[in-house]
Amino acid sequence: MRAEPKALELKIGHRFQNPENLRRALIHSSHAHEVRAAPDAPLYDNQQLEFLGDSVLGFLVADALVHRFPEHREGELSGLKAHLVSAAHLYGVARRLDLGLYLELGRSEEMSGGRAKKTLIVDALEAVIAAMYLDGGIEPVRRFVDAHILDAHFEGDQSVDTDIQPAMTNFKSALQELAQARKLPVPRYAIVRERGPQHAKTFTVEVSIGPDWTAQAEGRTKKIAAQRAARSMYERMREV
Repeated sequence: MRAEPKALELKIGHRFQNPENLRRALIHSSHAHEVRAAPDAPLYDNQQLEFLGDSVLGFLVADALVHRFPEHREGELSGLKAHLVSAAHLYGVARRLDLGLYLELGRSEEMSGGRAKKTLIVDALEAVIAAMYLDGGIEPVRRFVDAHILDAHFEGDQSVDTDIQPAMTNFKSALQELAQARKLPVPRYAIVRERGPQHAKTFTVEVSIGPDWTAQAEGRTKKIAAQRAARSMYERMREV
């Protein structure tokens, strides 16, 4: 059963002057198709709001990063932004808000578990951001982005390098941005060693950029090892 949108207003910290803005942000196209009165009638769903919300979010994240990290270079900021607006990060935000519970879905989408689908609820989150912007201007959205998207990342303890890194910067993306900014070749990754039993393997991954830059790191998965190798390389290159 769909939850009452009024409860979502309390979670996101914005009381809508026009509740219809929020309602539209929560209408999936599958529901709009089912209730459309005539075949040629316009669809009333959240797709346009999703488009707008993506741009509003990108601007606010970029603006916040420039103010929080005035010493960072463009490549570093791009890496951080790429993570903060990524579907993986926004999915975590949407789940903490239980956003899927508030969506209006078509019957087939409801039956197939649409309320938990990653793409669907990330799109809805961007639509809600646009709805807030249309309803109250940029400041309510800025407060929401600061509290739920930025602080969810930066309040984590990133000084501890663990195998579970839900809020860690995507260092592979950051390293690629840094290499491009310095007109260097694209980073290349290779597994150079595997050790341990099948159920508890440790992988060593090497990253290289041209003939002059290499770094290695270990992890319990190839993905973690690659991220650690990228982090090592990224931090070394920043020092030069």
